[in-house]
Order: sequence, then C-alpha cells, then structure tokens
Amino acid sequence: MSIGSRHPLHIAYIIFCYKIYSAGDCHPEGLFKTKKRGYDEKMKNERLLLSAVLVTAIIIGACNNNNSGSVGETENLDKNASYALGLSIGAGYRENLISGGIIPNNDEFIKGIRDGFSGGNARFDMYEAEEIINAAFYTLFEEKNARLMQEEIDFLAGNAKKPGIKITPSGLQYEILIETDGRKPSFNDRVQVHYEGRLTDGKSIGSTYDYGEPAAFALNQVMPGWSEGLQLMSVGSRYRFFIPSEIGYGAGGEGPIPPYSTLIFTVDLLEIY
Repeated sequence: MSIGSRHPLHIAYIIFCYKIYSAGDCHPEGLFKTKKRGYDEKMKNERLLLSAVLVTAIIIGACNNNNSGSVGETENLDKNASYALGLSIGAGYRENLISGGIIPNNDEFIKGIRDGFSGGNARFDMYEAEEIINAAFYTLFEEKNARLMQEEIDFLAGNAKKPGIKITPSGLQYEILIETDGRKPSFNDRVQVHYEGRLTDGKSIGSTYDYGEPAAFALNQVMPGWSEGLQLMSVGSRYRFFIPSEIGYGAGGEGPIPPYSTLIFTVDLLEIY
C-alpha cells in the first residue's frame, strides 16, 4: 500500500511524546490556576517529547533501506561518528519511550521506520497509521488513569481515618496545625500566604519559603480546593490541605503534577486584602 500524501513527520508528531511530566517546581504565580485538560489536549502535549527521537530515527533508519548504507546523499560522517549518532538515537529511544510507558515490538517498530522513510509500499497509509496510533495511545492512557484513580481513592480513604483530619462536603480533607480567631477571607478577597506543596509520594511541587517571598492571589482565580480551604482559615493560622484531584487539577494534571493527584499543602495565611 502506498504511504499516501500525508507527510511521515505528521506521524512522528502523533507519537511525539507519551512522557511530558518532568521534575520541577511550579512558580507560585502559576501554581493555583484552574486548568482541567481532557484526553485530547493532554495527549497533544504528551507527544512533544518523543518526536525528537523519532524524527531522527526515521532519518537514520533509511541507512538500512538501500545497498549503499547511506540515505541516498553523499555521506559526510565517518563510520565512528555515524555509529555514535546511531548509539545516541538508540539511547534516547530507550529512555523516552520505555521510561514513558511505550514498549513497542522492536522489529515492527524498525520496519515501520524503514517503510515510512522509503515512501513506497507500506502496511497502512498515513491516515490509517494515525488512527492506529491514537487508539493505542488512548488505551495506554486509560489503563494508566485507572491505576492513578485507584491510588488516589486508596490514599484519601486511608488519610480520612487519621486523627485530626476533617472532611468538607466537596471531599477536601484538612487538619488544623495552628488555629487563630479573626476574619476569614471570602471568595472575592485577595490573600497573601506562605505554603509548601507536595504530592502524596512526598515530591515537592513548590514552596514559597524556597522562593523567598509569599504568594498573593485572589481566591476566585485559584483551583476550587485552594479557594475552599483558605476560606476556612483566619490570619495567622496554619492548615494542611489534602486536595483531591476533583477539586484540583483533575484528569489532566499540570506540569509536574500527574493526572488524578491529591495535592498536599501546608499553608500559613498571612494577610487578607
């Protein structure tokens, strides 16, 4: 079957990254904005990392597609440099695909690269290939999400049984570390806070103590869990929030925050504007 008119790099883009969430803190100004992304937008972002490996792999794969051992142009790399480049591509392929949860059949993967670069007969045209890739990625996405959802359910159920944990109707869990009397902020107020945020595995997702200054924001511009929790506090108090993904970043996650993540924040309310 002829590959068709769709450019092979379009397929490279489709596969272009199943592993986008990398380590790193969120800046206080952007951490609390409400963003819930569905499957389509998430998968679009997740394709961006693997593409660099695959685009190069498509080019290098052509070296095995003709008798000369070259891609059809005059070679300008010697044997050692060519091998080193191939070695680098192979290492990148392993790191980005396998660690990202994509484990293809290696023989079929290489065959697809060669057929795609040759521009001749192939098992599928590019439109069919895109549909197959999307279906496979969707299955992986759903399987991964099912596991993450159950992990969150288990964590929240266990945490709810701990002494001192209170639960609101929305599912927000919190504990009072320091309680004070006084005014509490309303939904339309601005506040200034210090905070330290972590995932349930202990990984840091940001700390104003590390940034060296508190964060200030309006409660009507942050994720629902933050807005609700801070309205429970008075100036000078310190609470610890356990924010379920349903009132956090949901199924899409955000930056270093995976989908279906319960967020743990220790918060000092400093001022209400």
